[in-house]
Amino acid sequence: MSQDATTPGHRSSPETPSRGRKRVRTRGQRIRRAVLLSVLVLAIAAGGTAYWLYSRLDGNIKGVDINKALGEDRPEKLPTSGQNLLVLGSDSRAGAENKELGGGGSVSGARSDTAMVVHIPEGRSKAVAISIPRDTLVTRPECTKADGTKVPSAERKMFNSVYSQVGPACVVKTVEKMSGVRIDHYLEINFAGFKGLVDAIGGVTVDVPQDIHDTSSGLELTAGPHKLDGTQSLAYVRTRHGIGDGSDLGRIGLQQQFLFALLSEVKKQNLLGSPTSAYKIANSATKSLTTDEGLASLTSLTSFARSMNGVDPASMETIMLPVAYDKIDPNRVVAAQPQADTLWKAVRTDSAIPESAKKSPATGG
Repeated sequence: MSQDATTPGHRSSPETPSRGRKRVRTRGQRIRRAVLLSVLVLAIAAGGTAYWLYSRLDGNIKGVDINKALGEDRPEKLPTSGQNLLVLGSDSRAGAENKELGGGGSVSGARSDTAMVVHIPEGRSKAVAISIPRDTLVTRPECTKADGTKVPSAERKMFNSVYSQVGPACVVKTVEKMSGVRIDHYLEINFAGFKGLVDAIGGVTVDVPQDIHDTSSGLELTAGPHKLDGTQSLAYVRTRHGIGDGSDLGRIGLQQQFLFALLSEVKKQNLLGSPTSAYKIANSATKSLTTDEGLASLTSLTSFARSMNGVDPASMETIMLPVAYDKIDPNRVVAAQPQADTLWKAVRTDSAIPESAKKSPATGG
């Protein structure tokens, strides 16, 4: 006689689940598990996105190994000489967008349109920028190109030709030889590339010193404050026919003014309040930059920028290297003496720059 379901041999204990039976999760357990999985997925996605964004910005920055190219033949770094940056504004007139600006869209290669030695004294609370006119005749030292080709020393070379003919490392060497100032960092801004940066931050406001009517670029501005977009900004830093005597000396002031207005505008932006805007600005900025190897990463560049946080671009003193018209070629200028030597000595020793060293005979003082 078979046993029925009530016999002890077939009774299951209510406290112990039968073998093979699946555990039934409560609704609360299912919700918690779903939340944890979602958080994990989001964390992985955010981490991957952050890494991709970082890698992209980091990859935008181009580096030049200045120290390797120059070797040991350089001015001594004095213990109290602060920091010295060579800032170049390079420009290429190639491309369709430049034809619209009267830039000669068929011109190939890049050239150095502006050069500034930015000196930040110890403490980094103020700074001075010294512009070197592109038409200044200099002695170009012996240099080595990026491909290893040796270029012999040459006298009476126009300053901006050094960049186009030999490269950025030779520009640093030329500045060090003419000034005796050790250049700590190199920063090159591509003017054509920063057009996107200006548009990304919503424009840059500049106080135009006088009416500008440049038939070459089509730039038309009246004296007074103007908010310039990217295209107008590019024309503004290039104009030379629409201001002063049409020479490079008149343009230097505009370029200095614009670069510091741009830095001030970036500093005012609420980047933390808008991650999208922050990335757009950072992407445009890094695309426009070439630096020395010491700054050629997002981490190094950010660290250096933070160390400079106490320097207000709006209060930065701007000086043009004192120059006089060349006696042989009046279309060129040469460093005026003794003003130039006095100026560079003050930078080397981290001293106040005498007023006499700021006067340039070519501009009437």
